[in-house]
Amino acid sequence: MASNYDSPSMQRKLDAPMPLIGMYVALASLACSLTMAADLIHGFRSNKLWFPSKYFSLNATSLTLLSVALKLPIDLTTNMSAFTDRLAKISSLALMSTAMANFVPSLGSMSDGDILINVTALGILIVTVVADVCIQVVGTRSFLHHRVLFPEEILALILMLLLLLVLGSTAIMALTTKKCLEAKYQEKHNLATSQEFSDMGAAVVDKLRILVRRYWVMAETSSPQFVIARSAACAASGVICLANALVLTQAIVRTGVANRSLSLTGSSYGCSTKYILLTQTVGVIVGTISTSFRWCIAVRFRCPVADDRSLRNEFKVEDYWYRKLVEWQGTSISPKIRHHKLRRAIYKARRRAVEFMIRAQIFAVLFNKLLLVISCFITGAFIKVFQHLKKKMSNSVDSAARQVHRDEFLQNVRPNSLRLEGEADLPDYMLQSIPKHVDEVLETARRQKSSGLIEFLGNSTFKGVGEFDSYQVPSIHGKEPKNCWSLPLVTLTSIAVALPNVPTAKIDKLVSNVRDGLFFVKMVEKSFYKHEEWKNIRRAADFWLRVDLFRKWQEIDLANICSTSSNSKEAIQVLMKESMKIASDLKTDVPDCPMFNPSNWAPKIIAANSMYRITGTILDKYDEENLTIDDNELFDQLSGTIADILAACLTNLARVITKKCHFKAIDDRERSVRHAALLLGKTEEIIDFLVCRDLPAGLNPDYAAAYVEEWRRAMQLEIEMMSSVAVTPSCNETASSEAEGRSSCSITLLEHLHRSFQCSRDLELCM
Repeated sequence: MASNYDSPSMQRKLDAPMPLIGMYVALASLACSLTMAADLIHGFRSNKLWFPSKYFSLNATSLTLLSVALKLPIDLTTNMSAFTDRLAKISSLALMSTAMANFVPSLGSMSDGDILINVTALGILIVTVVADVCIQVVGTRSFLHHRVLFPEEILALILMLLLLLVLGSTAIMALTTKKCLEAKYQEKHNLATSQEFSDMGAAVVDKLRILVRRYWVMAETSSPQFVIARSAACAASGVICLANALVLTQAIVRTGVANRSLSLTGSSYGCSTKYILLTQTVGVIVGTISTSFRWCIAVRFRCPVADDRSLRNEFKVEDYWYRKLVEWQGTSISPKIRHHKLRRAIYKARRRAVEFMIRAQIFAVLFNKLLLVISCFITGAFIKVFQHLKKKMSNSVDSAARQVHRDEFLQNVRPNSLRLEGEADLPDYMLQSIPKHVDEVLETARRQKSSGLIEFLGNSTFKGVGEFDSYQVPSIHGKEPKNCWSLPLVTLTSIAVALPNVPTAKIDKLVSNVRDGLFFVKMVEKSFYKHEEWKNIRRAADFWLRVDLFRKWQEIDLANICSTSSNSKEAIQVLMKESMKIASDLKTDVPDCPMFNPSNWAPKIIAANSMYRITGTILDKYDEENLTIDDNELFDQLSGTIADILAACLTNLARVITKKCHFKAIDDRERSVRHAALLLGKTEEIIDFLVCRDLPAGLNPDYAAAYVEEWRRAMQLEIEMMSSVAVTPSCNETASSEAEGRSSCSITLLEHLHRSFQCSRDLELCM
């Protein structure tokens, strides 16, 4: 029986799937190469030549792919004696080292727990690979002779361990860096907030542009990934990664790429090793490009001040590199351990272990700084020659004026940049590129603005906010859910679409304008309607998608109502009846039912209730005044009401942009400021148009202007105040009194914004 298990046929059956496994390894290597290439393309497209880790970062997915890609080096049972097999092993080690070098910036965008878990998992993987390769080298050297590339394998292992050291030291630094950056950001933020909207004479849009530029500089220079990318750790990883690529190149050249012996394979993986070698070599090339750029960024960042710093200062290890280890050293021991001698032994053991880690961390930091200093020493002369030639070439007649303008520009930008202790000032070219990028984003957004929406808002007032429905029309179930901005807009547009005898072109134009306006309305609601109580109310407005695409409100065909109704009154009555049917599905007669709270109603019930109240308001208005409903006239009135509600909502755009600039989460701060710049570019004309509008005096500038119900209360109060004004016999006196009453009861949006931002600043200072 034993001979059957050892027979050649059994071995051939076991080896049969190995080429497929090799192709699986090649695909995993290709996936790593493609994600590194995606980061490379993203860096070039966003003009961030330090290449942030967006797609290829240290996480469970990338570690799983790399563990598959390392199948050949950790395979201890398969005979791999040919040159292609040995090169594939070296390329696997080189790909792992390249991946580790590209992981370094991604540590800045990870939480403390993720850093510890992922770095530990990576360390376990590296230790396993190193142990397996060492076993193979020791076990096969005696009989493989010249076919084994021992020097390259040993060098690849050494470089991998050095990169693990760099990655580990950066991980310890990243645990502290975010807190340091957050503290410095708050200092800049408090200073910037004190200057916001302090000059009432300047235009609001101009102030918002300055605000966006200022916070963009703060967000980008304090980005944890960018801070790591310009550090000595990224410079060291770039140098090691470049050496790693050279080792692989030397191994390929030494074996003779054009030699037919390279096509030989002595393993069960067959020709799949060729594909593994190809895909992994491509991954090493792509990954080395990005790490080399980061190395150049770190060198260029340090070189301008290298002459002004002593060698001792260059090798100073800042506190944030090992502060987390010191904190760990001082943490208390678990109270569950009650034995005094055991507690003392644990304390001493932990203290010695942490002291060893601190010394290792200092050694790693000094090693990183040494590589950076050597890089600056080698490339410093070339950089100086390049800068001298550039300055000489730009020495033209108007160069002095440009230099003065550039100096003034940098004086306004540099105070907003953030850097860690011991870091040099950001080079001028970096500080100039950031605001230029802001201007590019603003210009791109301006080309996307909706001219139709601006025209649509041209004749708007705020009158429709208080009149789109009436309190005389009660809710279907006796309880009134709250309103958000988008819900009445969707309901009114649905009614307008259902009106008969209205030209299709007018309907399509209204739908297009509402579509463009709802994009900004959703921005306002996302900023101010965050609480759970608004969830279903905001979802009730999501039926807009069916109105826009299919001209259907929920499951009701608005186009069919339009075609079958003889007049507008009949169409509105149909919508009112259908909304009552939908709302009747709600059962609130059960004791202690959650549905007694309108915020718990299903979105379709809330939407139906809104439709019932608005259609009832329209019908009551015409019945009370005994007016006939002209279809086109009613359509124009609905369009005016929609424009009024849109205009009132969009008065909050400046506050939305400011809130996006003040985003607190450090990882998403840069993205939030970019969204603020895009929003500003698209809405500059709208903000300029609405900034001098008179707002109801009863609006609280702190928060109320963002909520439609507060607008309605303030407008109702204003109407009551206006009605209480005494009427004099003189018409001129009457007009004068009305003007004075309106003046006393209204504030402009510009004043409203100033009060709002002043209140928010005082609130932040108090907190």
